[in-house]
Amino acid sequence: VPVNIQETETTYDIHVVAPGFNKNEFKVSVDKNVLHISYEHREENTEEKGKYLRKEYKIQSFKRSFTLNEKVDLSHIVAKYESGILYITLPKKESKEPTTQEIKIN
Repeated sequence: VPVNIQETETTYDIHVVAPGFNKNEFKVSVDKNVLHISYEHREENTEEKGKYLRKEYKIQSFKRSFTLNEKVDLSHIVAKYESGILYITLPKKESKEPTTQEIKIN
């Protein structure tokens, strides 16, 4: 499954192209600074009317994992599925380090 990752000043944004998927079958989790994205399609055992002459599309299951750096604020990750794309926003932690610093010369 194709993925785009974009960095902004305040976030890392992951876009997973997944048209026709059911948002309830996605699972997004973080374990030991590794982001896991998976999709498990459950086939319904319903009787189909008619006979297929050709059946080319079938939604498959997938798993992707990404190692997160220490800049990601794990407690504020947000995910949404819209128009065939799974959007995951990884906010960066606010920098508490001073942006300027005076250095003494010995």
